[in-house]
Amino acid sequence: MRLKSFEAIVRALNSAGVRYLIAGDLAVNAHGYLRFTKDVDMVLHLQEDNIRRALDALESIGYQPALPVRAADFADAGIRHQWARDKGMTVFQLWSDAHAETPIDLFVEAPFEFDREYAQALVKPLYGEEDVRFVSLHTLLQMKEAVGRQQDLIDIEHLRMRAEDK
Repeated sequence: MRLKSFEAIVRALNSAGVRYLIAGDLAVNAHGYLRFTKDVDMVLHLQEDNIRRALDALESIGYQPALPVRAADFADAGIRHQWARDKGMTVFQLWSDAHAETPIDLFVEAPFEFDREYAQALVKPLYGEEDVRFVSLHTLLQMKEAVGRQQDLIDIEHLRMRAEDK
C-alpha cells in the first residue's frame, strides 16, 4: 500500500463530502499498533447518494471495480444484498492502475450501525490537513474478534495492551 495513494483517496472522498470510516489494518495502525497492510478497508454510509459520491470521487482518481460489474451496481441495495446472500461477498474491491499497490475493499454490508460509529470514530489528521475517520477501538476489536484469523488475534492482543497503557 502507498501512503500517497491513501492520501489521494482521503482527499477525493473528503472533497466529495462522503461519509466513510476506515477499518481493518489501517485502523489498527491509527489506534497505535503499527503493522503492514496491503489495502484500504472502508465502510461507507450505505445510502445511495453517499455511495454514488464515493464511487464518483474514487473513479476520478482512477478506481474501478476489480470484478466485471458496473460500479453503479454497488449503489443498489438490492444488488449488494444479492451479492452477499448468493455469492458470500463481504467486500467490493476497487482497483486502479494509477494506485496499483493500494486496492480498496468496500464493505458490502455495514458491520455496525453507521451513524453511531461515525459519531464515536477516531478522527486523525493526515499530514495535519485532511481529517480521516477510523472505526473506534471498541468496534475495531469487535470486528477483529468476529473474523478471528490468527493475525486478527495478534492485533487484538497488541491493541488491548496499548489501551491498558493509556
